[in-house]
Amino acid sequence: MSGAPYSAAAERNKGPILDVLRRVLPEEGLVLEIASGTGRHVLHFAAALPELRWQPTDADPALREWISAGVAADLSNVNAALQLDVLNRPWPVREADALLCINMIHISPWATTVALFDGARDTLSTDDVLFLYGPYRRDDRHTAPSNESFDASLRLRDPEWGVRDLEEVTRTAEAAGFILVEVVAMPANNFSVVFRKAA
Repeated sequence: MSGAPYSAAAERNKGPILDVLRRVLPEEGLVLEIASGTGRHVLHFAAALPELRWQPTDADPALREWISAGVAADLSNVNAALQLDVLNRPWPVREADALLCINMIHISPWATTVALFDGARDTLSTDDVLFLYGPYRRDDRHTAPSNESFDASLRLRDPEWGVRDLEEVTRTAEAAGFILVEVVAMPANNFSVVFRKAA
């Protein structure tokens, strides 16, 4: 992906995230990634887990172009990136075996989180994994001063953005038919959050 946008955060967290994904993703099938951004994550994950097929998506056409020209050209198990805005249904992918969403819900309005779970409910089958990654508040409190500062900076950029309460995210997931199965503390005060679709 020569010349592709560089994400320092993606480079830092892709290894620790992969460690969790190795445990929770199915052995085969289609993994739908929401808000793939620069494609750095999907490149790393697809190379490490070649038995899975990966479907990147993004609402930004420039980022989709980078992903399709770079990632998909390098790896045969990565589909060309699709246009997907979680607020617009139906989604272009109607069925998947797992769903990933990394670092999206704190840089989007709350309605986007609700739509993410609603769309995932219609896309996944019973026991399929929905994986989230990012910073979260726990029990109405920030987990680190750096996250509190980050939250304030997000809200200055857009009042509808911000670090979300994990408990509120979990209640929203449960209302859409998902069960929280694991929360993994990650580097830089982030969390991997694993849900499964209930029967």
